[in-house]
Amino acid sequence: MNVRYRVDLSQIERAELRALLSGGKHASRKLKRAQILLAADAGASDEEIARSVGVGGSTVYRTKRRFVEGNLERALSEEPRPGAERKLTGKEEALLVATAGASPPKGRARWTLDLLAGAMVKLTEHKSLSHETVRRRLAENGLKPWRKDMWCIPQLDGEYVARMEDVLDLYAAAPDPKRPVVCFDESPVQLIGEARQPIPAAPGRLERYDYEYRRNGTVNLFVLLDVHRPWRKVKVTARRAAEDYASCMRDLVDVHYPTPRSSVLAATRSDSCLVERSVFVVRRDQAAIIFSFATGMASRKVCIGVLPKHQRP
Repeated sequence: MNVRYRVDLSQIERAELRALLSGGKHASRKLKRAQILLAADAGASDEEIARSVGVGGSTVYRTKRRFVEGNLERALSEEPRPGAERKLTGKEEALLVATAGASPPKGRARWTLDLLAGAMVKLTEHKSLSHETVRRRLAENGLKPWRKDMWCIPQLDGEYVARMEDVLDLYAAAPDPKRPVVCFDESPVQLIGEARQPIPAAPGRLERYDYEYRRNGTVNLFVLLDVHRPWRKVKVTARRAAEDYASCMRDLVDVHYPTPRSSVLAATRSDSCLVERSVFVVRRDQAAIIFSFATGMASRKVCIGVLPKHQRP
């Protein structure tokens, strides 16, 4: 029996599809699926849709079926295609990206696909790796072999690979309530303000604002992100100093993780000397914060213990 699928879009779905077709950079197949759904919602037959969109009848049928049986997102996205599993794991892809960003071998001006394939064979357990596999994985990550600058990694070596795998294993480990994993980072931000006050919107007229902006100084953002639950915290400070870093760490375990735990694991890109200068105490019990650094400038773990509250400065 030939099953027929009827597409009935809601107003929100129609607006989303029209916005998708009106602008932006999207894959051609995704745009064609959007056209198919809008035409089907308008009552066009499968033959008319296939002729106007320029696709086969089977494509029209599959798109309508995936919308009816699933939702709009499923109808617009690609289905998993049959074939062999990806040869490189997520950790190996991260290693490939790091290798492509490191200095090329001695005597070479830049990395080539064959050189990267050979380096991956040496760094992993693969007996062989085609340059096409390397090309595809680099393209997915927006990299090209001649992009070799990696400012924080002077040279890719065994020590860096070990640190990188340590951080990746930390993210991939099963959640442990007694050892929460928190990703920590910080970044300076330039504040800007309006040079002239915007003119509010009025009937028949959009809000108007001037293109000129005024600098209002800078602030520093400290960002905390729990890897295993939907929680994050952003703290704004006027500067990036050891005292501000210490205050952030104190809030981490005094406010955000007050339940006694053995340790809090923090994956960070901050400089280790900034952590070690932060002479802070964070909880009443004898817990600790263990930092895992991923950059070459901070090449080791630092474990900072905790003093009783009455001994805090």
